[in-house]
Amino acid sequence: MKPIRLMRGFLTVGGWTMASRILGFVRDILILAFLGTGPLYEAYVVAFRLPNMFRRFFAEGAFNMAFVPMFSKKLEGEEDPLGFAREAFAGLATVLIVLTLLAQLVMPWLILGLASGFAGQEQFALSVEFGRIAFPYILFISLAALLSGVLNATGRFAAAAAAPVLLNILLVAGISGAAWLGLDVARALIWMIPVAGIAQLALVWVAAARAGFPLSLQRPRWTPELKRLVTIAIPAALAGGVVQINLLVGQQVASYFDRAVGWLFAADRLYQLPLGVVGIAIGIVLLPDLSRRLKADDEAGSRTALSRAAEISLALTIPCAVALMVIPLPLVSVLFERGATTADDSAAIALAVAVYGLGLPSFVIQKILQPLFFAREDTKTPFRYALWAMVVNAVVAIGLAPFIGWIAPAIATTLAGWVMVALLYKGTRPMGYVAKFDERLRRRLPRICLASAIMGGALWGLTIVLGPALGTDGWRYLALAILILLGSVVYFVSGHIIGAFRLSDFRRAAKRG
Repeated sequence: MKPIRLMRGFLTVGGWTMASRILGFVRDILILAFLGTGPLYEAYVVAFRLPNMFRRFFAEGAFNMAFVPMFSKKLEGEEDPLGFAREAFAGLATVLIVLTLLAQLVMPWLILGLASGFAGQEQFALSVEFGRIAFPYILFISLAALLSGVLNATGRFAAAAAAPVLLNILLVAGISGAAWLGLDVARALIWMIPVAGIAQLALVWVAAARAGFPLSLQRPRWTPELKRLVTIAIPAALAGGVVQINLLVGQQVASYFDRAVGWLFAADRLYQLPLGVVGIAIGIVLLPDLSRRLKADDEAGSRTALSRAAEISLALTIPCAVALMVIPLPLVSVLFERGATTADDSAAIALAVAVYGLGLPSFVIQKILQPLFFAREDTKTPFRYALWAMVVNAVVAIGLAPFIGWIAPAIATTLAGWVMVALLYKGTRPMGYVAKFDERLRRRLPRICLASAIMGGALWGLTIVLGPALGTDGWRYLALAILILLGSVVYFVSGHIIGAFRLSDFRRAAKRG
């Protein structure tokens, strides 16, 4: 994949992810407006996080990190990639069906494992009920993730990137329809989650078949290739488990503080926008590209692809991180403060957003460095690093909570993210030339940071000027749009002038995308 094609793939994934995240904002705005941050919202957060946690453990975290490099190399070498994909699909489906049935039986204990602070409260019974309804989502979305891996490896990014949009469209429709008809909004929301999973699976299933990879359910077979896949996937699953333990620790700590689960989740939704658009998009495009280049012994091309991926992602991520730290309250209050969500909720969510913003670049850098290991089918090394990050997260979250309260998990998440980056960077050094960023990136990175700082100063000044409008109903939406637009103009103009990037690079890639 040439650098311009890499950017084209990134823009395709990023564009659809942006659409999904924007619709996700609409969804979260509606949910918070109707449910507030009380028991119903906290039960929804835990129930929705449950299948997503297992999805990242089984599909995105483990199976795909092992499957995509193997499939990409088989595709490059014309070694029956379709047969391999069918075996993997059947194996994953079998495991997920058993897991889904088991989860229905032990749901109360799963909820205790996720949020023991809910025990004896209204949230607990609601979380059990909602969890049983939402959990089958893992079956559909995990199979969709595998099919998305097939599409991404073949350079077809659009359908896989568009699938998450369906989730938000259906959830928004469910919430709006229930509210209009006077029905139970919370339960309509929960029931739409598995329905959306079916729709997402159907979309990528059809796209994969049209791409020449028709997959269907069949009797699973324990073949040598599947055995090798599982052998590679186990360390990745353990690493994914470590990441989920980090989330679990944070949620457990937060469940002992009133409304904290909802505050942290709402803040997570806000910083996930740039992370999804930039970090996840780069990871999706970069992993199959590096895998193919390593198969072809193209070290120079691998280094160029890595450097350009880092350059474009950091050029977009660092200013987003600065904005989240400089103007968190205007962002949160305009987006979320309405209906049952109060000014106190906005202040708490904004604090968490600022803390997460400090860690945002670390989460994106992880997405850039991890493919260097996964493309070599090395899942053990990232697992060891994830263990260290888990220890840091747990010690900080649990240790600081008695002193600073509910914000401790957010601080722990950010600190653990930077520890993970340091370990990954150190681990790439023995890889030599292919893992070293090129001179162009080393020259531009400090200038990207400078342009972001200039933008941060402009945002701070503009917030003072637009302050009255940001606090006025009706005008606050326009004021926030002006704030974001002017901040973006300051960043891109100053960045172009000082040589942080060339605007023509973005225009050229956008045209080709």
